[in-house]
Amino acid sequence: MSQFRRDTEKVTSILEIFNITSGERRVIKEFPYLIEAPDWTSDGKWLVYNSEGLIYKLSVNPIGEPLLIDTDFATKCNNDHIVSPDGKYLAISHRSLPEGKPTIFILPFEGGRPKQVTPPQPSYLHGWSPDGNSLTYCANRNGEMDVYTIKTNGTNEQRLTIVEGLNDGPEYSPDGKYIWFNSVRSGLMQIWRMRTDGSEQTQMTFDDDRNSWFPHISPDGKHVVYIAYRKGDLEPHEHLRYKNVELRIMPTEGGEPRTLAKLFGGQGSFNVNSWAPDSKQFAFVSYRIEN
Repeated sequence: MSQFRRDTEKVTSILEIFNITSGERRVIKEFPYLIEAPDWTSDGKWLVYNSEGLIYKLSVNPIGEPLLIDTDFATKCNNDHIVSPDGKYLAISHRSLPEGKPTIFILPFEGGRPKQVTPPQPSYLHGWSPDGNSLTYCANRNGEMDVYTIKTNGTNEQRLTIVEGLNDGPEYSPDGKYIWFNSVRSGLMQIWRMRTDGSEQTQMTFDDDRNSWFPHISPDGKHVVYIAYRKGDLEPHEHLRYKNVELRIMPTEGGEPRTLAKLFGGQGSFNVNSWAPDSKQFAFVSYRIEN
């Protein structure tokens, strides 16, 4: 969810691209205000992000100027947004309904009136199935935050995790066999993986000094990149903005993660899948604060 801190601070958002082959970290644009959650489209042409409740797209090659995507009445969008695998649609979470709770909607990528998918209860979007037929998200139902799936037409909501504590950040693997997510069930926030029916829930990271969030799988299915907070910087269930964090990478079959980049960021830096179609680079946001 977005949070704005302009009363006492000036925020600069730095949109960056990391190349996993060369190790290069490249700044492509700075914004004198808060932006969040770059989502790279599958054709490689656009980065989609949110800012102050609205959704924008930015041309990647060449780097262009932000273009507003018309989301009609949905003017309180947060950083839970995803472009469909075929690039034709945009799914968003926003608070524009009278209930004021994050609700998932789908609209044409070029803009239009959103159609409601989830009930007007807190739902935080994270993944779109490779076949385009389902969404996966974290939702609060009866006081528990768990991972759910639903058909894109708004039918067949299914709860996949039934474990006390926060389960968040679900995302489909490119082959459609797994959903990756993060869970606090072990004490610290760790990365987990399960079958798309909720079976075989398996812990994938075992850090004893980090809280790990938002696993994003490369399009070729070989790597997972996620964001990690140092233990003690916040509570395991928190993913705050304006913290010193790391972007970490590991093989999808498991193994020892390694740190790719350290940055000042957190919430808003890496919420949605921002891999380029070539699986060689991904986008993220870091921040700079001036008091």
